[in-house]
Amino acid sequence: MQIAAMNPVAVDPAAVPAETIAREKDIIMEQMKADPKMEGKPEEMISKIADGKINAYFKENTLLAQPFVKDGSKTVTEFLKSVEADLTVKAFSRMKIG
Repeated sequence: MQIAAMNPVAVDPAAVPAETIAREKDIIMEQMKADPKMEGKPEEMISKIADGKINAYFKENTLLAQPFVKDGSKTVTEFLKSVEADLTVKAFSRMKIG
């Protein structure tokens, strides 16, 4: 149900393909450079902000970091640990029809 509802791109951040991370970071960097509030900010600062936004992307788009569908106060990892301490997800498949 979690995978069907939230459509994660990977199990955890380590499983996200490097090209996906690079693409997302490029999009974020372009948006920030176009933002008038970011004008004149050092490149290093913009890069750190982009890294923070990438971490937010991981929380929204990786299965184990997502809020659990039935109890939004817990992440999927926290829910799994509450069921059994060593329980984890190694892989998943999602099929979409139509």
